[in-house]
Amino acid sequence: MTKEQQEKNLEEAKEILASIGMPAKQQNTRTALVLLAMLDLRPDQEWAEVSSNTLGITECMDWMAVHYPDIPKGTKDPSRYAPNSRESVRKESVHQLIDAGVLVKNSDAPGRATNDKNNRYHPSQLAIKALTTYGTSAWQESLDEYHAEWKKLIELWAAERSVHRVPVKLPDGTEVKLSPGEHSELIGAVVERFASQFTPGGTVVYLGDTGSKWIVNKPEYLAELGVVVDAHGKMPDVVIHYTDRDWLVLVEAVTSTGPVNGLRVAQLKKLFEGARPGLVFVTAFQTKKKFRQFAADIAWETEVWVAEEETHMVHFNGERFLGPYGDTHD
Repeated sequence: MTKEQQEKNLEEAKEILASIGMPAKQQNTRTALVLLAMLDLRPDQEWAEVSSNTLGITECMDWMAVHYPDIPKGTKDPSRYAPNSRESVRKESVHQLIDAGVLVKNSDAPGRATNDKNNRYHPSQLAIKALTTYGTSAWQESLDEYHAEWKKLIELWAAERSVHRVPVKLPDGTEVKLSPGEHSELIGAVVERFASQFTPGGTVVYLGDTGSKWIVNKPEYLAELGVVVDAHGKMPDVVIHYTDRDWLVLVEAVTSTGPVNGLRVAQLKKLFEGARPGLVFVTAFQTKKKFRQFAADIAWETEVWVAEEETHMVHFNGERFLGPYGDTHD
């Protein structure tokens, strides 16, 4: 087997993953090698020769090292993945192939526990039937038959995300939906509860979202306030124009990282350079326990809001409570 043969099969496997509808993250070398291993397709073989190979995760990784040694994998030994990569192979490649109908888990004993050392995987008959036609005139028809049975995984995930999205009602009554997750739930609390308490009547001019970068973005509104946002700048999670006081309230919702520390204050001041309204910096937490975890990092002259104690705020020193600082905004 030659390096060229290995690379050819690898690239074809990636093309198949894309055609099946795997998410971009699973159209990678590791998942392509898992596919080749489970189909027992060696570098000198054609796709018409695929077969069913029943393997555990370690056996799968060993097969990759033996049959595709010239495809870079690990850092210490490029020919193979390190033993501690097992979880990445299982959780970030094998699981998704199962969800897409390409692989079947434990067909001989479906009740095995997740951490059972005897867990084994093999390709589904539907996948084998389709993939044997890759590179032939029958490929598209086989692909259509496959998708008739199994929706594209990327579409399934998108539908699932849509069902579990977090609804958020803006101060003007408009409802938007954020990607599912703890971070989005906290952002929702900021918009619905913090804003009603501390910036009543304010306008949400920016609302970030982990899934699609932002949900609300009003660059024209910000421009009228003297703010021209750098497209490469890292926006806070929520920006509220508190019109009664003419403040721009910049909120970071923290669930794991990213409180408003000294560095973040400097970054935000640079990002909102030229703003006519005064800038107010707020870090939001879901619980007091999470706040305590980050308390030492919070910058002076900023505010902290905790969702479970929504009617109160914590002020970090300075001359005033919940207000901007600077010579022009006293």
